[in-house]
Amino acid sequence: MRPPPLTPLATAVLHVPAPERALVIGCGEGEPALFVAREFPAARVRGIDPSPQLVREASSRVGLDPEGRVAFKVAKANALPFPDGLFDLVAHLEGRVRPVELARVLRPGGHLILIGKVGEGVLADARESLRFARLARRGFAPLRSERAGDGNFTVVRLDEAR
Repeated sequence: MRPPPLTPLATAVLHVPAPERALVIGCGEGEPALFVAREFPAARVRGIDPSPQLVREASSRVGLDPEGRVAFKVAKANALPFPDGLFDLVAHLEGRVRPVELARVLRPGGHLILIGKVGEGVLADARESLRFARLARRGFAPLRSERAGDGNFTVVRLDEAR
């Protein structure tokens, strides 16, 4: 398994305000969620991954956490097991982007970080355009997008009026 895309995530978090609650989708063995917890020490961080084995490994990495600030769940991005408007920040690391679910769990004004591989060619550009159109229909506005390390990131913000 390839290591988590921490360079794009590390660069992206510099462009978002400190959240109270953050969600990391596609957290794998936990390093991306633990990174977000270190970057935002006052935030409660949840990580999800569809693999029960990876979630067990991630949970074992939390160590002593008496406040329950970091936790992991087995879940998929198309059915997030969280209430509406719970998170100020969602980092989506892998898998298909589900704008409806992302807009549902984000608070109005919340930020979404999309992490991806650097694509090349017309097909990658077309996929990216389609992704942004789907996000825009759900009230997301792009703020920043750039390459970082061996990947790229995009930061978008959910409309306050939602």
